[in-house]
Amino acid sequence: MDSGFNWLDILIVIGYFVGITGYGLWLTKKVKNSDGYFRGERKFNKWIMMGQAFGAGTQAENFVAQTGASFQMGFASIWYQWKNMVITPFYWLIAPWYRRSEKTTVGEIVESRYGKKMALFYSTFAIMFFTFGQGAMLKGAGKVIAVATDNMISPDGVIIGMTAAFIIYSFFGGMVASAYATFIQSFMIIILSVMLIPMGLSEVGGFTGMRASLPENFFDLYNASTGVTFFTIIMLAVNGVIGITAQPHMVSMCATGNTERDGRIGQTYGSFVKRTVTIGWAITGLIVAALIVQSGKSLTDPEMAFGYATRVLLFPGLTGLMVASILAANMSSASNSMVNTGALFAKNFYQEFINTNPTDKQLLLMGRISSLVLTLAGVAFAFYVDSVLYAFLFIETIAAFMGIMVFGGILWKRANRYGAFVGVTVAFIVYYILNYQASGKLEIVYDWLPDLFGWAMLAGFAFFFIVSLLTKPEDSKRIDEFFENLEKLSDEGKMENGKKPLASKYGQALILVDVSTWFTKKRWENFWQRYREDISGFFYAWIFVGALILLAWGIMQIP
Repeated sequence: MDSGFNWLDILIVIGYFVGITGYGLWLTKKVKNSDGYFRGERKFNKWIMMGQAFGAGTQAENFVAQTGASFQMGFASIWYQWKNMVITPFYWLIAPWYRRSEKTTVGEIVESRYGKKMALFYSTFAIMFFTFGQGAMLKGAGKVIAVATDNMISPDGVIIGMTAAFIIYSFFGGMVASAYATFIQSFMIIILSVMLIPMGLSEVGGFTGMRASLPENFFDLYNASTGVTFFTIIMLAVNGVIGITAQPHMVSMCATGNTERDGRIGQTYGSFVKRTVTIGWAITGLIVAALIVQSGKSLTDPEMAFGYATRVLLFPGLTGLMVASILAANMSSASNSMVNTGALFAKNFYQEFINTNPTDKQLLLMGRISSLVLTLAGVAFAFYVDSVLYAFLFIETIAAFMGIMVFGGILWKRANRYGAFVGVTVAFIVYYILNYQASGKLEIVYDWLPDLFGWAMLAGFAFFFIVSLLTKPEDSKRIDEFFENLEKLSDEGKMENGKKPLASKYGQALILVDVSTWFTKKRWENFWQRYREDISGFFYAWIFVGALILLAWGIMQIP
């Protein structure tokens, strides 16, 4: 069937726009100061935190890219999205870093670790990260909706309309509007992830029909012929675990909950929801591949696969619901990015270099204005970028290079600003030199190649360690204060005489922060008790990893 996009679909999309914008504006009454705008005053429960982590971490480019990849290469391409599967348990260990820092942005964390100049260096990257990220997600939505509506709406028209909507409620409601709207929109993302599968399987003759139409290796959970080798998975995992620590929205993802545990649960299990729905995106790619073979048609761009399935499989009304769900996926992420961009500029540029003693009202106004201007820069990048998959990998790769100084600086106390700057710079230089040699072209966004990424990361970390050892250490008083914060609980309910208690007293010492002291006798005293929260949560998260991999494998065994 090819139902097109009719008046009922249009009404549903308009209803979604009006409803979510109105809801976001209604929430603006909760914003009373800059902390409420930037961090929601750290009052979100674990369910809102999970919805925020899932919704803000899931954009249109994710399912557009994954469906297109599995359409072209088979189910094993799921590891491009599942690269963070094997490192998701580490989110449980990492999440408290951001809350215990007592900062509003990652840029401020970098400042407390390395000083103002490195904070400026990081914040410049962070704004670029949000700009590129918004561009990629807007392009993803534009591609899929244009195809889904049979080009009734152009990709550029989608980008402009969607941007106007999320800007309205994010500009006024900040993180409060973003977090609650994202929680609502996360349910719509789950809908879009499974909606196409029943109708698609019926259309192609179930798994039997798909197997008859597609090569057998399209149903492998792991297959080196797709280019997703074991080495590729390892490099993608390195990209993920180091890069996630430097992603500039991590404070909002991990530190805006009522408690540290709310932040851990939200970031870890919200991410597991995304790993689960990724299975649906990959299956959808196989369905489209079988549809194309059986119909004798072709797609000029694999990333049209999701939009094509939406147009040919869904009835009137359902197509509109799908388009609204795609918009939800993007608007939730774009809204979070917009607020975080404003926080970064207001706190790390405006307050540091323009007005060092602003009133709260001035800080709030600057956050709103800068978030608006920088979001429009993201729209400009959306018009430039072509491949959504490689734009997505590029964004996470530049975060991984910045992660050298964030991840390395928390695990290694001797790290200094000189090693951090040189390590990050060398990683970027090596990456671009190797890609230029391999392709013969100078590009901003290269096709992601695991070996070139690996060499760049190795060079970056090598210089990070060597230069730090050969140059002057950071001020010991400031570094001691930085790490003392990480050793103390930030939960208001556990304060002792108005002071933060040692986390080890409650079994919540951070095992990664203490990694350099594991080889001392003192650190092994009461080891299991000291790190009880880290160890138990990490163990349960690995059970989820195994269960999801087993689920995906079982589905691919269906005859």
